[in-house]
Amino acid sequence: MSEPVTIPPARPDALWDIVFLDRDGTLNERVVGGYVDDPERVVLLPGAAGAVARLNAAGLPVVVVTNQRGLATGRLSEEQYAAVTARIADLLAARGAWIDATFVCRHDHGQCDCRKPADGLFRQALAAAPWADPARCVMVGDMPGDVAPARGLGITAYQLGTDVPDLAATVERILR
Repeated sequence: MSEPVTIPPARPDALWDIVFLDRDGTLNERVVGGYVDDPERVVLLPGAAGAVARLNAAGLPVVVVTNQRGLATGRLSEEQYAAVTARIADLLAARGAWIDATFVCRHDHGQCDCRKPADGLFRQALAAAPWADPARCVMVGDMPGDVAPARGLGITAYQLGTDVPDLAATVERILR
């Protein structure tokens, strides 16, 4: 990570300190057999923008933690990654939602300690939010490798399709 990332603190009355989200398969549709490399092909999953807006309205920082192996293999350029990220932000903003910070692993398998299912992205985020208690954080992802590192750090984690059907249902559960 080249620039320091700032995560705003949760509102004092918030139920959680941070809500972590995976990106592909949780916020937006995955691209079968490839990488989300074209902003014109970005499709938010049904209910995702509204769910993020509910988290924002509840005063919860929303932090994306995402593996982007294509950056390491050359199948995804930094420009493509930035354009896709901007498109997701625009689609969320159209529904009054936003992401407070993003932590991305740009490495291939076995090259780092940040690529999920390692816990490095979560550790980086928690270091950027020293006020956050892992026990008061929650993670939502669509793959076992998304939720395992969070659970290992004491973060409550939900796997879409297993623990909960979708992001909207998960947000309903965590805001109760």
